Amino acid sequence: MIESAHRIFRVEQAGGPAHVIESGGNWHRLDGELYGDYAAGARFDPAGLRLLAPVEPSKIVAVGLNYRDHAAEMNKPLPREPLIFLKPSTAVIGPGEAITLPPGVGRVDYESELGIVIGRRASHVAAADAAAYILGLTCVNDVTARELQRLDVQYTRAKGFDTFAPLGPAVAVGVDPKALDVQGWLNGERRQASNTRELIFDIGHLVKFVTSVMTLLPGDVISTGTPSGVGPLAAGDRIEIRIPGVGELKNEVVAGLSRSFAG
Repeated sequence: MIESAHRIFRVEQAGGPAHVIESGGNWHRLDGELYGDYAAGARFDPAGLRLLAPVEPSKIVAVGLNYRDHAAEMNKPLPREPLIFLKPSTAVIGPGEAITLPPGVGRVDYESELGIVIGRRASHVAAADAAAYILGLTCVNDVTARELQRLDVQYTRAKGFDTFAPLGPAVAVGVDPKALDVQGWLNGERRQASNTRELIFDIGHLVKFVTSVMTLLPGDVISTGTPSGVGPLAAGDRIEIRIPGVGELKNEVVAGLSRSFAG
């Protein structure tokens, strides 16, 4: 039996990726449909298996300047409506995978965020109905090439490099998103700490706003914004995003290799 609050992991195994459920400390295979009806199947031993990004989104809709302290940190006024941009599916990596710093782009920052995982096709959803369209919550690192972000009018390049969207470690189902601590830890030192009570636009408002613009598909993620304390990453760093009840997303940082192309 699955408890109302449980976590869904995606793991690599011999037959291909599979979803498993952790509930009350017990692990089971997921029987049924992740974005439909599912139940706990046979008992499962997760020891030694590699965790993957818990979902494969068609897109990540990220929200800029959604914490008051981060807006002040960036010397920008509070937005009147959510500022949204897209991160491509190709930027997604899972827990334990390496964030690669592209050569020549300058400073690259971590941004610790709570992600909303969509569970059913969503278009023009009322804020009061948002919960019915959410499968659960996850951790997101909105990795950003900061100098490119300042240079470009749009954020696509700065936010869209391969490996710039770590997700995981799981989808937490049945967790209330209204008062969750969001923390970022760099090399064992806490650098970011806030709570979703400090969001300028809450979860219901974000779902309403985004789905008034575009249709969200099952597995898509809304990344809700980052608190103050963002900072640069360097090769050899270890960055962790911690959200109680959701999990800890850990990634190493490596330098990208310069490439030369024959003419």
